[in-house]
Amino acid sequence: MPVPADIAAQVDALRARIEHHNRRYHELDDPEISDADYDALVRELRTLEDEFPEVVTPDSPTQRVGSAPSSLFAPVVHRQPMMSLDNAFSDEELAAWGARLARRLAAGRHDGSAGPAEDGDDADAADEGVGDGLGLTFVCELKIDGVAVSIRYEDGRYVQAATRGDGRVGEDITPNIATLATVPDRLPDGAPAVVEVRGEVYMPVAAFEALNERQAAAEARLFVNPRNSAAGSLRQKDSAITASRDLAWWSYQLGEVEGGPAFTRHSETLAWLGELGLPVNPEIRTVASLDEVQEYCRRWEASRHDLPYEIDGVVVKVDDLATREQLGFTSKAPRWAIAYKFPPEERTTTLRAISVSIGRTGKATPFAELEPVFVGGSTVALATLHNEDQVKAKDVRPGDTVVVRKAGDVIPEVVRPVLADRPEGRPEWTFPRACPVCGEPLRRLEGEAATYCVNLGCPARRATAIEHFASRGALDIEGFGEQTVRSFLDLGLLEDIADLYDLDFERIQSLEGFGETSVQNLRAAIEASKDRPLANLLVGLNIAHLGGAGSQLLARHFGHLDALMAASEDEIAAVAGVGPIIAESVHGFFADEANRALVERLRAAGVNFEGPAAPALAQTLAGMSVVVTGTLAGFSRDGAEEAITARGGKSPGSVSKKTTAVVVGESPGASKLTKAEELGIPVLDEAAFVRLLDEGELPG
Repeated sequence: MPVPADIAAQVDALRARIEHHNRRYHELDDPEISDADYDALVRELRTLEDEFPEVVTPDSPTQRVGSAPSSLFAPVVHRQPMMSLDNAFSDEELAAWGARLARRLAAGRHDGSAGPAEDGDDADAADEGVGDGLGLTFVCELKIDGVAVSIRYEDGRYVQAATRGDGRVGEDITPNIATLATVPDRLPDGAPAVVEVRGEVYMPVAAFEALNERQAAAEARLFVNPRNSAAGSLRQKDSAITASRDLAWWSYQLGEVEGGPAFTRHSETLAWLGELGLPVNPEIRTVASLDEVQEYCRRWEASRHDLPYEIDGVVVKVDDLATREQLGFTSKAPRWAIAYKFPPEERTTTLRAISVSIGRTGKATPFAELEPVFVGGSTVALATLHNEDQVKAKDVRPGDTVVVRKAGDVIPEVVRPVLADRPEGRPEWTFPRACPVCGEPLRRLEGEAATYCVNLGCPARRATAIEHFASRGALDIEGFGEQTVRSFLDLGLLEDIADLYDLDFERIQSLEGFGETSVQNLRAAIEASKDRPLANLLVGLNIAHLGGAGSQLLARHFGHLDALMAASEDEIAAVAGVGPIIAESVHGFFADEANRALVERLRAAGVNFEGPAAPALAQTLAGMSVVVTGTLAGFSRDGAEEAITARGGKSPGSVSKKTTAVVVGESPGASKLTKAEELGIPVLDEAAFVRLLDEGELPG
């Protein structure tokens, strides 16, 4: 039966798009779309080819690995093909891969076959698990977001390095790989005649940030992400440029070996690579079931940003080498391995419009209204554009296809436009000159990137200021969120934060959605807020540049709001950890008559003005640097850091040679723990941490 013309045309169009993006990614190191959008194109093509096998051709992107090598470098023919991996995007797809393994192995044992079956047998099987009765163990490896390379040693000497290319022929990048400090020039005495090892070259996050700092200082184009930066750094004709980029690599697979020891398991080969002095990722784990594989994947999906390098998933491999032989390969990937991909942190979507929001300080922030897209584990419809300068620098315009990034809990942001999709003549977006809420002029202060609505009576400023006052980090008034604030403002029930303590509850109870119980709860929450510590009140007063940490320092030092209000700017600046910018802002706030009148209304309402009952703590941690990772039972993250700094110590976010100790709670960051162990830094549990706070001495 002939293939419908529209299907054939759709397949041809998909192949053309995929080939275009293959070249942008593999050859030019300048992708136009995110990995997730590329994966979606390939999956769409594969679905059509599965439904209409007649359209499958040997040169289809689904049947080949990578892309043709660049003509800029000499070709290298791989002795053993460098294949790609099939992907799984969910626990269900991972389980389906396991079911295919189980079925193929069971069938081979029943009929005595040791050879691979046809590719058609790889269709999803029913939900049968990989039973422990089959004796399978798996090796879980972090999927480093970098560039796959093959490195070859002969008689113990480094002789060649190549990119994957199309899997059969790669590019000779021998001089560039030789600049990596983690690639040894020689292997130990007694190394086999030939050792070829595959691995991933990557750019550490710190190196990427430093590179972009240098680019910015030189007013040069910034690099998009560490992966593209690593790929571009490897494809330099001048290896000195590669050397300046601080690249690193992890080895993860043996290729050709002559004269080496015999192995039965992949995990043994990894241990051997480590013995040869080749870097093997310390987070690799061997597990006994797919349930443990899924647990490993979930753990690293949650902790991916604790690492000093970027990962985008987990590679899962069957450990037993004989079983691998039995499972075999498809035309482009081994059946015994799969890449479990984390939810994408970058996707492309349409920028519908650029709008401006007015915050509690009057700051006017542009934001993108997007065609909703699933990225970073959630559906995103809005993303920040930061300020006027950022919009100009990124040159994003309404109607553009844009790349959106959301990493973990970070606020989604628009990264860049896809210029290839922009039609000619699309106008630039210009920052509004008037506040979109009150219509008053917006003003950009000299020396600042931000633009402000300076109208103190702006409804948006009043609303966000009240919401902030009632938020968890300030007075923590439960049930008093954005919707309630906006409704009460519209009804004239309040004008500012002091009105919260003089609400007409009889009128509120008559409103739709407010019964007797909800009104009693709201009244109780407002009453309870009066007893919050002084630091919370300082946060709630919405003083420019003053955050939670600064509020704690001021509350502890002055002990009462009256003392702070009476202090000079110099006296405020003299508080350790405060500084002149915060001091000027705080002093200026309380010098304003309107703000003083607001404070007096809060006093009359019975709001607490006293600081914590905290006499000066013994400086038991003076000169110490203590890193906290994981969840502690008796401390919040901020509370643990405050306990350290209040005793004269420092609490940085990363482990270094200067670190005194690392405190480990539940679900710690693996990279911090590993770094501490590598450097021989003491690791403390919570009980030892409490003793350290009290006594200032590490356990003997």
